[in-house]
Amino acid sequence: MTVSILGCGWYGKALAKALMENGISVKGSTTSVENLENLSNNGIISYQIKFGSAFEVFNPAFFECDVLVISIIPKFRSGEGQDYHLKLKHIIEVISRYKIKKVIYISSTGVYGDRNNEVNELTDPEPDGESGLFLAEAEKLFQRENPFKTTIIRFAGLVGPGRHPGRFFAGKENIPNGKSLVNLIHLDDCIGITSAIIKQDAFGYLFNACSPDHPAKADFYIHAAQQGEFVLPQFIDELNGWKIVNSIFVPTILAYQFKVANWEDCDFNT
Repeated sequence: MTVSILGCGWYGKALAKALMENGISVKGSTTSVENLENLSNNGIISYQIKFGSAFEVFNPAFFECDVLVISIIPKFRSGEGQDYHLKLKHIIEVISRYKIKKVIYISSTGVYGDRNNEVNELTDPEPDGESGLFLAEAEKLFQRENPFKTTIIRFAGLVGPGRHPGRFFAGKENIPNGKSLVNLIHLDDCIGITSAIIKQDAFGYLFNACSPDHPAKADFYIHAAQQGEFVLPQFIDELNGWKIVNSIFVPTILAYQFKVANWEDCDFNT
């Protein structure tokens, strides 16, 4: 089996290593020539792939694969919105052109707004910000009738090696909404869920990928800062907008058990 990962960054590179350990051939892409050597040094067959709203730079060999994982992050801060949708439409055209049958699209639980409720995969997205709105629209591009099957993974906030949550608010004061609940996922579970989808051929589904443990924001980040020996943050003791992201399909369809199901037991320093 060959898996191509479009966007071999923090998550993509870690996924590639895990797949290769299980005997799967992996091709990975980067937009910069400088990163090609880094991918190759990790045993990943590397390609420079660049898509714009009206151009493409790639080697067709990258798209000779059994599964394509799309993990490209829209740059909302630099104004990439509609251009991101045009880029995805272009990618979908290429997927069809090279007759790829199975696709995993990485989205975000940001498609759910903070509406003071619990949500799961059966809950219609109600974004409360521009980024969530663009991601919800992007998902629809893959949910339409395409000549391939797509599974969408909505990742919660990402933590793990290189993303120690103790750093996020270290030393900051008067941080709002300290009683709101966190929705996070460890890199190990990002990889575990993606690998389970590929192994079980679970295509045509939607999965929320979020740890079932939802401590208060202040409790979680103070604990993480203590663990990493960072300057402790100070939160305002208040509860404003919040949500709890649940998954009903990860444990049922995939029969997957989260490796990090209790944040107090997680050592972010390893």
